[in-house]
Amino acid sequence: MKVIRSIRLGLLAALVALMALPATARTYTSETLNFQIVYHWGVIWKHAGDARLSIKRTPQGYYAQLVGRTRSWADTFYPVRDTLKCTMNSQFLPIRYEKCTHEKKYRARDLVQFSRSNGTTTARCTRWRKSGIKHANLANRGNAYDMLSVFYMLRNLDFGNLAHNKSYVTCIFSGKTKEVLTIKYRGVQAITLRDKSRHQAYHITFKFTQDGKRKSSDDLDAWLSTAPDRRPLMVVGKLPFGEVKCYLSNAGK
Repeated sequence: MKVIRSIRLGLLAALVALMALPATARTYTSETLNFQIVYHWGVIWKHAGDARLSIKRTPQGYYAQLVGRTRSWADTFYPVRDTLKCTMNSQFLPIRYEKCTHEKKYRARDLVQFSRSNGTTTARCTRWRKSGIKHANLANRGNAYDMLSVFYMLRNLDFGNLAHNKSYVTCIFSGKTKEVLTIKYRGVQAITLRDKSRHQAYHITFKFTQDGKRKSSDDLDAWLSTAPDRRPLMVVGKLPFGEVKCYLSNAGK
């Protein structure tokens, strides 16, 4: 279902970054962010889901988790429970990534285990499906991320050194494929969130492709706070009818 896929993309909340760009040293002891997923079409505004994104310090580096679920009204026809888990080193490079999917009667689990040697990132991918277990090996010259670790690298970028309207590229390993992620920095904008709070935010657009130019996901727009914590404030994904908006809860507090 395209609506549910877009909601899941919203739950991922701008999970992109570039290791090659200048970054500031931002670290975390612990942090928890809550989001509201809202469906918007014309005069219709419907709170469709919620997500919680958390990170904590570990001896290895960091452990992050994103848990998303639909609201009770949406559960009656299409319940969604998605969980992403990631272990990272102190530079936010992924060590282990896991995605558990529960959408109506569909269940799946993806595991990606990363390693690095001589400037190349490789991954052993295992996918559990009803039809059985499948494996895949992926490689990329340079760094590669998953859909959770890359989010924290993004928040460490020095946006003051990003060229306005210029595109940058990085690599993401999913459960079975290597995706190219292109981001474009659109500059600073003033935005108003669902709680009516106003913020200055860095506006970024994202495009996911495979095999050169084939789009693997719909494009996204995201806004990160210009404050030192670089909190994700809003993500917007287009639908055939309307759009899905992901808002940071209580952003004005």
